[in-house]
Amino acid sequence: MEKAMTQPLSDVSTTAAPWRAEVVHEEIWLLGQPPLADYLDYVKRAVVDGAGKAPRDLIDAWRAANDYYHDLEVSENGIADEIEVLALPAVLEPLAAELAQTSRFQRAFDRMPTTFGMVELDKIVVSQRRVTARYIAELQARLEPRPDMVGLFRFCQPFERHDPPVQIRRLGSQRFLFTSESNDLRFQETALLSGDRLWDYDAFGPIGGVVGLVVGYGSNFLALIRSDDRMVLHNGYHRAVALRAAGYTHAPCIVQTVTRRDELEVAAAQAVIDDPAFYFRSRRPPILKDFFDPRIRTVLPVRRMEKTIEVSFEVKEHNVYQSMP
Repeated sequence: MEKAMTQPLSDVSTTAAPWRAEVVHEEIWLLGQPPLADYLDYVKRAVVDGAGKAPRDLIDAWRAANDYYHDLEVSENGIADEIEVLALPAVLEPLAAELAQTSRFQRAFDRMPTTFGMVELDKIVVSQRRVTARYIAELQARLEPRPDMVGLFRFCQPFERHDPPVQIRRLGSQRFLFTSESNDLRFQETALLSGDRLWDYDAFGPIGGVVGLVVGYGSNFLALIRSDDRMVLHNGYHRAVALRAAGYTHAPCIVQTVTRRDELEVAAAQAVIDDPAFYFRSRRPPILKDFFDPRIRTVLPVRRMEKTIEVSFEVKEHNVYQSMP
């Protein structure tokens, strides 16, 4: 399922000079989608020399893309409802079944009905407006030579992880700072653990219990959220764009189905939760192929950013007298 893109990512530099690679990377942005104020603020804060760019020029470019989207509402009205979803090839069914039994999959997809399918990439609705060009190039390189179907499945739904290291600093007796190059770093959950779940820890005395504040990465699966005939990309933006840039038209995806807004609020990204009608009901929402349309996208030189998570906690002791019978 491969087809050459009509608009390759040829205008994106993937071989920046070493001194620039350390501090600057290029991001592919979709223009023309609200809110404009967020785009202007991002350029000012993150783009190289962004504070010196004339707001009028930025707004003119954004407006031109927005006008083009209005044209697409006529010429491509309902295109997101025409997305093709094929059954997984038989050779991939055992892999999908194996993945579904892993704890990482079960923890990530324990809320909504979930299936697998070969999904048409171009017509997937997107809520994330930017991707990093260099990372896409790295992912494309992993697709050469062309993997077989099993290799393609493992590219989209990796069983193993190769995440960047997390740096941890102690800021005080009850404050810690976690830092990563990956924007996927996040606070995962609070966990109550028993003493026998700990390794390489010498306690002062017998352990009554342990409260763990867990910081790490997301599930990293290529996953979509489906409502009626539309599918919104939930996770795996860089892989999806890299696949399309490499000529693939369909990819094995995990599909969660929601049937009402309350379900969406526990499964989707915040942008989709805030405006579900835009993504699931508008005539022509932003879709994956827009990342390849020169009338919509722009490339911005952005200062490299690290993701930090600060975790703090509070301990209080109380003596509580029991009431008399």
